[in-house]
Amino acid sequence: MRVLLIEDETVLAEQIADGLRDQGMAVDLAADGLDGLHKAGANRYDVVVLDRDLPLVHGDQVCTALAAGHADVRILMLTAAGEAADRVAGLTLGADDYLPKPFVFDELVLRLRALARRAHNAPRLLRRAGLSFDTARRVVTRDGRIIPLTTKELAVLEILMTADGAVVSAEDLLEGAWDEHADPFTATVRVTVARLRRKLGDPPLIETLVGAGYRL
Repeated sequence: MRVLLIEDETVLAEQIADGLRDQGMAVDLAADGLDGLHKAGANRYDVVVLDRDLPLVHGDQVCTALAAGHADVRILMLTAAGEAADRVAGLTLGADDYLPKPFVFDELVLRLRALARRAHNAPRLLRRAGLSFDTARRVVTRDGRIIPLTTKELAVLEILMTADGAVVSAEDLLEGAWDEHADPFTATVRVTVARLRRKLGDPPLIETLVGAGYRL
């Protein structure tokens, strides 16, 4: 899952981003509404976490623009304005969910995962080729055996399973599982896929198509 966090409180933004990365999400940061709109236009995101009171471009304007121009992205408003009228206003602007500050981090994670599943019409439980992936609990089994995976391996596997047999390019894996700071010229994707293939066991489940990408 790739997330854009638009939040002008630097310390809070870094804390949220670090926590989400620990959960296997790729997170890009924007400190104002203008930068947020720029990044949303330049990259594909599953969910945008949007503070309402932003500099340069107010969060309400950002929400309206994103809702109008990015039909496949889900928006979660994260703001100190927690009254019922504020929640209604945010949802009216096009937000898909609304979480007032202060919040419980685990709840934020669950809401983001639910929004991402809605964005892709993906079920909570993914099944393919003997694999079962509980995307909420982040547990993968093969023929009933639990397979311990790292956060990046889980992210890559989720993308491959969601593709439902289609070929996924290395570029798409890099964009979906890593953030904007990932070096596109490194062997990160190839190494992660190789590690994942080994952990999933025999017979091998991930096919490499030279010059095209990977398929599960």
